[in-house]
Amino acid sequence: MSDHITHVTDATFEAEVHQSSVPVLVDFWAEWCGPCRMIAPILDDIAQEYSGKLKVAKVNVDDNQATPARFSVRGIPTLLLFKGDQLVATKVGAVNKSVLTAFIDSHL
Repeated sequence: MSDHITHVTDATFEAEVHQSSVPVLVDFWAEWCGPCRMIAPILDDIAQEYSGKLKVAKVNVDDNQATPARFSVRGIPTLLLFKGDQLVATKVGAVNKSVLTAFIDSHL
């Protein structure tokens, strides 16, 4: 896993996401999820390319069930983009890098 990606738990979500000085893209995922594994290298690239402008965080839905429930995450992968404590955009399902960068750029 990348040094550029932050692993977030129910306990650390507030500090890592809502109190971040830069927007945060949160990936809700699970080990057993094929599409989640498929987008992992894309998220790794995004985390490096947007370093300083965007934080990429991952929440394992099996280990942390309160946070996905709080944001009504029903399927994975689900990507939520936060600016401060505001949820500004949602993308559900595996997407390619160009779609993901366009999604991010339209909200930064």
